[in-house]
Amino acid sequence: MEQTILFYVFAALTVCSAAVVVFSRSVIYAAFSLLFTFLGVAGLYVLLSADFIAVAQIMVYIGGILILLVFGVMLTRNATDVEIRAGTLNTLPALAVATAIAAILIVVFTQARDDWMQVRNIPSIEGTSLELGELLLTTYILPFEVAGILLLVAVMGAALIARR
Repeated sequence: MEQTILFYVFAALTVCSAAVVVFSRSVIYAAFSLLFTFLGVAGLYVLLSADFIAVAQIMVYIGGILILLVFGVMLTRNATDVEIRAGTLNTLPALAVATAIAAILIVVFTQARDDWMQVRNIPSIEGTSLELGELLLTTYILPFEVAGILLLVAVMGAALIARR
């Protein structure tokens, strides 16, 4: 029962703060609302027993990307008073695509609802960190190291471009 309540709290936090990100006219308000969106997603990962992904969500998105975004906005001259203007040029095509996707999702969810309702006994999951760590350092060591080198090269390239 309490997991259901927590799910709805995290889902509402994620959806409401994402709506503020989308509809906010201030870049600072959008960035701080993005913080709550990321926290809500991390909470949903915790409820799914994906502890490694939840911690990675917090460290990478909140600790890295969001802080970088906030500092970039705050350190840019006159960026705190920037008003975002959204044109209404593509409103009709966007509304048509959103309606089509919503209709497809409603059809799929209503057809699969009976199958979901039959799942009652879900086994508890201990955690994913041990298994992910073993896989990353044994089976997938080469792609893991290649991704690390690629990220290092990207950071060095960004620093070189920013220096010019």
